[in-house]
Amino acid sequence: MAGSTPVADRGADADRSPDAASEHDASTRRRILQLVASDGPVSAADLASALDLAAAGVRRHLQALELADQVAVHVGPAGTRGRGRPARRYVVTGQGQAALTQRYAEIATDALHFLADAAGPRAVQQFAEHRVAELEARHAGVVDAAGEDVTARARALARALADDGYAASARPVPGTAVVQLCQGHCPVQDVAAQFPELCEAETRAFSRMLGVHVQRLSTLGSGGHVCTTSIPAGGGRSSPPDADEAPDHPARPPDRRHARPPTPQPSPAPVHSTEGPTP
Repeated sequence: MAGSTPVADRGADADRSPDAASEHDASTRRRILQLVASDGPVSAADLASALDLAAAGVRRHLQALELADQVAVHVGPAGTRGRGRPARRYVVTGQGQAALTQRYAEIATDALHFLADAAGPRAVQQFAEHRVAELEARHAGVVDAAGEDVTARARALARALADDGYAASARPVPGTAVVQLCQGHCPVQDVAAQFPELCEAETRAFSRMLGVHVQRLSTLGSGGHVCTTSIPAGGGRSSPPDADEAPDHPARPPDRRHARPPTPQPSPAPVHSTEGPTP
């Protein structure tokens, strides 16, 4: 932009409140990220010219995006350039692409609504069972290798779930013959808020792997701060129902797209614990 003077990143807005400045920074970084995605590999000077910002301010935002693993310096031929170090040119990473979209949960939810409308609620339950079957197949051997003790099996399952990114832990509840399996992260939390069939299928899979009837006390999808499953560890292993024997899910309301997630009900002491998962 010949003849124009780049606008400073903060400039006349330097006296904004911290919250307003933070919001402005986030908006600017998103614009930079979008431009890197569409025009990359692109340099800080190119971005400054396109956005009419000071190059120093753009470099500051690029550094923040690099630290967040949303952009990276492009590794490739330097091209034809005069003396001196070639300009750093940026591209968007996988993390950056995910930050730009943020629509995976929305698409999955729409797909399940379509499935429910086209094939009925039973089809959603069957999909949920199919989804957890892969998890069960991967972890059943690890759980079985822990032996017959239910507490040992629950801890083995927690370790396997933690390796999958569920931030899971298992701990005995003091004064009871109960172990609590806690999951601090759920990759389908937003979808499960509207389709609890996903949580119910997972709970039945836990029962089958552990060999006892378990009870889900709270879920992230229903507003809890952690998914908590109560596991009776005092007796021997039993034979939990198979997926095909699980009762049908109650009929779905006509439209749950705008329904509020159910409020988690408090569980009777001393079974329920308010502790989250161990880091």
